[in-house]
Amino acid sequence: MKKSHPLRRVVLAGAATVSGIVLLLTLKPSSDPAAASADGAPQQQQSVAPQGSGGVQAAGGAQVQTLTGDVVKTEYGNVQVRVTVAGGKVTSAAAVQSPTGGRSTEISTNAVPKLNQAAVATGTADIDAVSGATYTSGGYKKSLQSALDQAGAAAPGGGSADASGANGGSGSEGGSADADAGAGAGAAQAQTLTGTAVTTDYGPVQVRITVTGGKITKAEAVQSPSGGRSSQISGDAVPKLNQAAVATGTADIDAVSGATYTSGGYKESLQSALDQAGG
Repeated sequence: MKKSHPLRRVVLAGAATVSGIVLLLTLKPSSDPAAASADGAPQQQQSVAPQGSGGVQAAGGAQVQTLTGDVVKTEYGNVQVRVTVAGGKVTSAAAVQSPTGGRSTEISTNAVPKLNQAAVATGTADIDAVSGATYTSGGYKKSLQSALDQAGAAAPGGGSADASGANGGSGSEGGSADADAGAGAGAAQAQTLTGTAVTTDYGPVQVRITVTGGKITKAEAVQSPSGGRSSQISGDAVPKLNQAAVATGTADIDAVSGATYTSGGYKESLQSALDQAGG
């Protein structure tokens, strides 16, 4: 048996070690995974970033209109009203013209703020005359109505909410039919109708009404007897007649005591207005 030489083992071990070191030095380092991850991260973030964070803004609130009524001549001066209408409601009212001079200035100063307040509160021209300011009140109401007429009486259209059709049907034709019917009903829902001017022994009477859904929702006398005692009678009778017309929805209303002629003319003009609506 041959004995192993210790020196030989040392030399062989040393040679193996040197060879291993040389091999390690000649190998190229692989790509840095950390660097690759760092390069890739921004690309990943960019790909998932949301596209446009701002949504479509809804219709910008209610439409605001500033409307100026007709100039109405009275025995003591002109009256003209300007209103602001937002979302179909009167939000402010002001008289840009009113009777002035002497006693008229005092009357206008007292009456106009009350009329402005009433116009905003009711949203219509069907407001009570201010005591002691019959002519100013009458002119104010007429000018106010002409301003409101400019805003139109368009009612909100409907029908689009029920897209399932009649009797629970799910077909698109049913939904479209409902939408068209609703839109048509909305467009024809409100009418402003003016009756014929009826001549009475004390002056003409003429009535204007608003009909919504087949019902009278507003009534007013755009003409009524005036001057002296007639102004007082009209100031008392017309608001009562207006109220009765809205309450009954017909021209079959009771005459106001002490205002027989005015009541008769009112009813006749009211009927002619209703005839226009097919009533």
